[in-house]
Amino acid sequence: MHDGSTGLFQLDQAQPVCAPADDAAPHHLGHRDRLRLRARRGGLEGLPDYELLELFLYRSIPRADVKPLAKALLARFGGLSAVLSAPLGDLRTVPGVGEQVALDLKLMQEAALRMGRETLAKRPLISSWSALMAYVRTALAHEPREQFRVLFLDKRNQLIADEQLGAGTVDHAPVYPREVARRALELSASALILVHNHPSGDPTPSSADIDMTRQIVQATRALNVAVHDHLVVGRDGTASFKALGLI
Repeated sequence: MHDGSTGLFQLDQAQPVCAPADDAAPHHLGHRDRLRLRARRGGLEGLPDYELLELFLYRSIPRADVKPLAKALLARFGGLSAVLSAPLGDLRTVPGVGEQVALDLKLMQEAALRMGRETLAKRPLISSWSALMAYVRTALAHEPREQFRVLFLDKRNQLIADEQLGAGTVDHAPVYPREVARRALELSASALILVHNHPSGDPTPSSADIDMTRQIVQATRALNVAVHDHLVVGRDGTASFKALGLI
C-alpha cells in the first residue's frame, strides 16, 4: 500500500495489483523464475544469504522486486541470523517491512529453534555439544537485551526444559539463585546448564557473571543438582565456564 512517501519499497500490499501485459512484464518476474531454477538445480546451500532471503520473501510478498528489501534487511541487522533474531518492532523500521513480513521472518526463527530443541531432546546434551552450541547461538547470539536461561536435565543428561528465568537490559539480567534451585526441584532435574547472552557481542564472563554462577552452584548443591556449565553467548562467539576453569 502506498502511503504517499517516496521510500524505495512499496511492499506488503493489501490491495490487488493488476497483472501487467506480457510484453511489459516487470523484470523481477523473470528473476524470480531464474532464482528458483538455480535453487532447484544447485541446491539452497549454494545460495548467498540475500538470495535465500529473497526466496523466503517471495512467499510473503507475491508481487514486487524483493532483492532490494533482502539486501536492506541484511545491511540493517548485519547478517541472516541477526535478521531473524531481530524484534518485530525493529524489523518494521526497515522500509518495505510490514506486519506480515515481520511475522513471517519471526516464524522462520521459531521453526529453527524448535528444530534445535527436538535435536537436543533426543540425546544427552553433554555428548551433543555441537548441537547445543548451535541451538544457544540461534536463540541468543543476536538478542538485543540480556537473557538468562536454564537448561534442566534429567539423570541421563537429556533435556527436560529450557526456560528463561531472567530478562533485563542491554547489560544486565536479574537472576535469583533460589528461584533456579526451586525450579530444578519442581522439574526433578538432576543437572543444569546455565546460558545467558552478552548483547555487546563479547562473550567474556564478567566478575558479576562469575559471582552469580557460584551462588547458583551453592544453592543447587544442597539439592544434589549439578551445574555442568555456564555458557555466555555473544555475536563474537560462546564462552564456556567449564572450559575456562571457572566451574
